[in-house]
Amino acid sequence: MTRRFAPGRLLAWLVLIVFLALTVAPFYWMVRTALTPAADIYSDSTAVFPAHPTMINFWRVLGLVDNQTARNAGGSGAQIDFLRYTLNSVIYCALIATAQTFCCALAGYAFARLRFPGRDLVFGVMVAALMVPPIFTLLPNFTLVKSLGAIDTFAGMVAPSLLMTPFAVFFLRQFFLSVPREVEEAAVIDGAGRWGVFWRVVMPMSRGPLITIALTTSVWAWKDFLWPLLVGRGEQTRVLTVALGVFLQQSPNTQPDWTGLMAASTLSVLPVLALLIFLGKRLVQSLNFTGIK
Repeated sequence: MTRRFAPGRLLAWLVLIVFLALTVAPFYWMVRTALTPAADIYSDSTAVFPAHPTMINFWRVLGLVDNQTARNAGGSGAQIDFLRYTLNSVIYCALIATAQTFCCALAGYAFARLRFPGRDLVFGVMVAALMVPPIFTLLPNFTLVKSLGAIDTFAGMVAPSLLMTPFAVFFLRQFFLSVPREVEEAAVIDGAGRWGVFWRVVMPMSRGPLITIALTTSVWAWKDFLWPLLVGRGEQTRVLTVALGVFLQQSPNTQPDWTGLMAASTLSVLPVLALLIFLGKRLVQSLNFTGIK
């Protein structure tokens, strides 16, 4: 039996391909620029592929070549300690994603199942906080962290985002409302308390939404720049995004080191890309487990 030609399906595929191309194009151009010699950056700017691809831009930002070789390749001699800054970014993302996912799950379950005075009002105020631009809370948060003496510490960096965000609480609450009460009631009959129901029954059933929140939070924290720039000033707390900005400032005054910056940016994408691939597969498996369509 052959499928009938569906113009709507073809149109949908064309739209998806166009949007996919628009999404991938900046990443492709970043990698292409990273593989282009600095001398060809302007003369070869319209070609789809670099005429003389090279890996020297990656080697010099990683410090795998001597300073003179890096300068001969068109760089400024600037390097990035990728091991240290990647570790700092991993610590920053892991602390925020782990604590925020757990705290948002607690809050979401409380709003979905518990009955207490002012619950709906508190939830409404929390949802309304979605409309507050983060830039409005930047100065108060910085003043508070500075007053606590937490500048240039991981505690100060993660403090504003450690507990919860309105979107994550709203997202998890909506899922917890869809969990059948009969499952929880059966657990109560078996002797489980409120905490036992939440931890041993609801949490395993919510692996898909929890992985989703952890994944989106990790990606957001990985690309965060302004707050780590203000608080994480030292080498011990500087994250990878801030290190890229420092690398750009170390470029010659004549022109930015675009090839080196694109090489460093490409390397910075690899850890979060690996996370997306790994958790993306786990996410699909968890959604199939929970029966979410």
